[in-house]
Amino acid sequence: MAELMEQRDLTQSELARRVGCTAGAINQIMTGQTLRSRYMPAIASALGVPYDYLAGNSDDPNEWEPSTGLAEDRSIQVPMIDLAYGMGGTYLDDEEPEVRTEAFPLAFIRRYTAAKADKLVFAEGIGDSMAPTIQTTDLLLIDQSDQTLRLSDQIWAFSYGGVGMVKRLRPRPDGSVAILSDNPNVPEDKAVDDELHLIGRVVAKVSKL
Repeated sequence: MAELMEQRDLTQSELARRVGCTAGAINQIMTGQTLRSRYMPAIASALGVPYDYLAGNSDDPNEWEPSTGLAEDRSIQVPMIDLAYGMGGTYLDDEEPEVRTEAFPLAFIRRYTAAKADKLVFAEGIGDSMAPTIQTTDLLLIDQSDQTLRLSDQIWAFSYGGVGMVKRLRPRPDGSVAILSDNPNVPEDKAVDDELHLIGRVVAKVSKL
């Protein structure tokens, strides 16, 4: 990144101005303090290189020719799973969920995650236990590359006792994990030992109007 900035005669302050962030945020990325940043797609656009090159997923800075300053013209195929995960709970062992793939603009996906396409899946929400945050039929973008509970109260897709769920998870000091719903009428649950298997973190939703 530093070499690209030098080639384009860009200072950290100027790059930050073009991206719409602070110079400190650029410095954190350049020094490795921040490994994943929501500004990376915009930085790639400002530097005139594909996102995959800046993220280290490609060795070719000329893999595509930008037509609009960002790779809106590129799309990736993302699996769409209809039945696997429910916001209340759907039994994963009952049947194999129907899976299809649909094309989504790469620029849209990169607003929310830097994960590779084979680590992403969309799922349609079922139930109201996460209302009002997530409504039935909302499309949920799940990042399967994230398999570690680093922060409390993030929303995850996971399997608990053979049931697929989408809930907030909160690690407890005793090693258990609190399973939380946004709907105040749904009580808190708790997973211990190896009862909980993470599928991926929910990083975005697409709602119908």
